[in-house]
Amino acid sequence: MGNSALKSHLETSQKTGVFQLTGKGIPEFPEELQRLTANLRTIDLSSNKIEELPASIGNFLQLKSLTLNSNKLTTLPSEIGKLKKLETLSLAGNLLQQVHPSVAQLKALRTLVLAGNRFTEFPSGLGALRHLDLLDLSKNRIQTVPAEVLALQAIEINLNQNQVSVVSQEVSKCPRLKVLRLEENCLELSTIPVSILGQSQVSLLALEGNLFQVKDMRDLEGYEQYMERFTATKKKFT
Repeated sequence: MGNSALKSHLETSQKTGVFQLTGKGIPEFPEELQRLTANLRTIDLSSNKIEELPASIGNFLQLKSLTLNSNKLTTLPSEIGKLKKLETLSLAGNLLQQVHPSVAQLKALRTLVLAGNRFTEFPSGLGALRHLDLLDLSKNRIQTVPAEVLALQAIEINLNQNQVSVVSQEVSKCPRLKVLRLEENCLELSTIPVSILGQSQVSLLALEGNLFQVKDMRDLEGYEQYMERFTATKKKFT
């Protein structure tokens, strides 16, 4: 991309607080953005070839949304934890295998999208994100939903298209969890914790495409309580 085109983008961003440069094949985070650390609220650099974020990402203290979908990131710098106003961090379609511990410092974070990466384990350390609404881990290689999940404050957890065969019953203790998506995994009917049905706040449990027929869930203990929550939620939105 030519300097004049980038300059034009920068001038626009100075006025709008939004920098969007997608699908241009750029190999690195534009250094020129450092001039706008006091202005930018939104950065979208999706569909490029960025392999790493510079430590200077921590200078964007006004940033509320950072989107780097479909790049080549394998890790994040610790400085990402300085973005105290960040509400959305979207990193779908990269090469990440774990979440940097500093992500737990993003106290304002509401949406964390890690779909289509290389996670084989459920990421730890996210319980500190007290305002998290959505955690999207779909299209990874996660095999187990561990007991530590009970610390999560998420309203929705998306684990569609993983390799999950074990779900800890502790997931029923997630204090704010309303939507749990586990479609296209490796679950058997016997591995569904009945506590999610009878003793949780989950009002949408999506299980299509596993190793059993969803209609067979009707025989599980707690199914009626789950359906009461499901129906009540549905009525709210109709």
